[in-house]
Amino acid sequence: MTDGLDHGAKTGARPLRNSAISTCFHVHLVSDSTGETLVAVMKASTAQFRAATALEHLHAMVRSDAELKRVLESIGSKPGVVLHTLVDPDKRRRLEEFCSQNNTPAVSILDPTLAMIGRYLGVTTTAEVGAQRTLDAAYYNRIASLDFAMAHDDGQNVLGLRDADIVLLGVSRTSKTPTCIYLANRGFKAGNIPLVPTAPLPPVVEELAPKGGDKLGPLVVGLVAAPDRIVEIREARLKGLSATGQSNYTDAGQVRDELREAKRLFARRGYPIIDVTRRSIEETAAQIINLYKMHRPERAALHVL
Repeated sequence: MTDGLDHGAKTGARPLRNSAISTCFHVHLVSDSTGETLVAVMKASTAQFRAATALEHLHAMVRSDAELKRVLESIGSKPGVVLHTLVDPDKRRRLEEFCSQNNTPAVSILDPTLAMIGRYLGVTTTAEVGAQRTLDAAYYNRIASLDFAMAHDDGQNVLGLRDADIVLLGVSRTSKTPTCIYLANRGFKAGNIPLVPTAPLPPVVEELAPKGGDKLGPLVVGLVAAPDRIVEIREARLKGLSATGQSNYTDAGQVRDELREAKRLFARRGYPIIDVTRRSIEETAAQIINLYKMHRPERAALHVL
């Protein structure tokens, strides 16, 4: 069979001859918007080729002839592969013609999906540049949620947590802050409170418990992790801060006690518990969002799910 070889010859692709040898190659990402979609697809795709290292060149907001010219010059000087999401027909044509003339593989990554959805709906696309970035209500909701997360991080402004959608509790280094920021990007107002052995919980936490009916409060979730993992992360943090000397902060026994007390608190108050030891931020957030859907189904539909 020669299909694969013929395709490689036509597109200029150079297959890896020896997978044991690490190969670097240029990947040009050309977008008339922010390029986030391209970056995500590129990372997911290149992760499947462990013997190769992608050298990323992001060309975002390509909306003028001068910008397109700079992109073509970059592709010409650093040959590789091109992924694009150009909507403007003229700029797309010029890019694809340039790549064809220079034997450079190029693909519009959204074409198959748009074509499939178009066939299903029986309509054509709008060809609107940056359509997914329209400044609509959902966009402003995400910005407001990010502001909320930063203002209510690590026990700040605890009284304002009455207005939160989600409140995370956990001992130090259980990924509370990054999880709140991720949730904010999905449109949820999330804040967090650290559980500190020498400090009592703020009284406002009592008000966050579900009240039932129309006065149902924020979803409160407890985050835990394996003691060894917590110790490892805390030690790395202190090393990064150039901190020296003995500290209960990284003492394995102290950490086990903190986690034991945290679990008792969560069980006593009926808070759902998520173990983040082997979960990514995205996985933790996905589970929290599922819990929120059950907690406030009438409000969940308002968020960017």
